[in-house]
Amino acid sequence: MNMHTQPSSSKGLFFFFASHRESGIALVIVVLVILVTIRAPVFLTTGNIRDIGMDISALIIVAIAQTIVIITAGIDLSVASMLALCAMTVGTTVRDHPETPILLIVLLGVALGALLGSLNGIFITLGKVPPIIVTLGTMSIYRGLVFVMSGGSWVGASDVTEAFVSLAWTRIFGIPTLIIFAILTAIVFSYFMKYTRTGRQIYAIGSNLKAAQISGFRVERTRFIVYILSGALAGFAGVLWAARFSVVQNNSALGFELQSVASAVVGGTSIYGGSGTILGTVLGALFIGILANALTLVHISEFWQLAVQGLAILGAVIVNALIARRLQRLISFRNI
Repeated sequence: MNMHTQPSSSKGLFFFFASHRESGIALVIVVLVILVTIRAPVFLTTGNIRDIGMDISALIIVAIAQTIVIITAGIDLSVASMLALCAMTVGTTVRDHPETPILLIVLLGVALGALLGSLNGIFITLGKVPPIIVTLGTMSIYRGLVFVMSGGSWVGASDVTEAFVSLAWTRIFGIPTLIIFAILTAIVFSYFMKYTRTGRQIYAIGSNLKAAQISGFRVERTRFIVYILSGALAGFAGVLWAARFSVVQNNSALGFELQSVASAVVGGTSIYGGSGTILGTVLGALFIGILANALTLVHISEFWQLAVQGLAILGAVIVNALIARRLQRLISFRNI
């Protein structure tokens, strides 16, 4: 009796964690926080926690964009370049036209991001070019346009207005608006992915493209929308990036595409498409942020921080593949 109960309970536990991967990453975060706090008690102070929140807010927004794309079995390597181009555009606009209303500045960044994302979408959906090739190319093009937009210079703290900076630093109940924007973005897109028709189609396309086409889903239209959303979110993150740092350089957000992929994959999004949640991605970004902060506090070099991020992506992909294989075996065994 006990011999049958134990395997059954272990399988039940496996199914729970496989279907609620957020609980696994949350547990890892808790353990990591405890270990780092023991080594560096300053880690758990209010100021440091707020710094982590500020550091990962733009990453959360970009990682949400990356998650939506990856769920369709695609990838967007141009998100960091779009962020930088939008940040430089709004930064130079605020510098040259300081009287421009803040709402118009935000809309400018989002609209430019959506335009850049739509170009990705056109090449992918109409040109039938693989997403990794298209976004690898536009990553370089958009980064080059940052240099063109800046004219070789960069936007400094003295070039932006106080009203623009307050977009990220105004506190509501002690919480900076940058963090609030990230939380609201996560809530909106969690609802979008779970409860809207387009959100369900995004999952369907990533799970089984042929079945989605047979079911009558407008696959290319949905994929096009996904890349527009990716660009718009990158543009929004670019506006907040410029407001947060008050400085925009030509190499702003360099390597952010790696962090966005890491956040999504570590949070349980399958690199093969079809599965993943916004909550998981937020937890993945939180893990990346805590890890970077912890490595800094214990005086680990920046090289090792990048190496750890790479290992985190590799480990998450391996874990996801192992979970998928075991689920397949267990389901096949149940059907026998």
